[in-house]
Amino acid sequence: MSAKSVKKLLDKHPSLTHSEGLKVVSHVQRDDDDWVVHTLMLDGIDVPFRFRRKGQYASLRGARVNLTYYPSHETVAGMPFEIMNVVRIKRT
Repeated sequence: MSAKSVKKLLDKHPSLTHSEGLKVVSHVQRDDDDWVVHTLMLDGIDVPFRFRRKGQYASLRGARVNLTYYPSHETVAGMPFEIMNVVRIKRT
């Protein structure tokens, strides 16, 4: 996805945020039926970033990535937690 198409996506959906060059501290992959749920923790950010794909990725730990995401909330055991749902991820 080029910079032009990222800008077009952000203009069309104002709740999206795009960040570049973020360092991945932790990358966990777990099966969820036919999908694989990926959870990333990024350097200096205390909120998990999640996305689902059909297959597993090579570990992203230590890599720098560009992310397009939007904030969301999830309730676990009656407690609300903020998470970021990833729409687009690209290794830099």
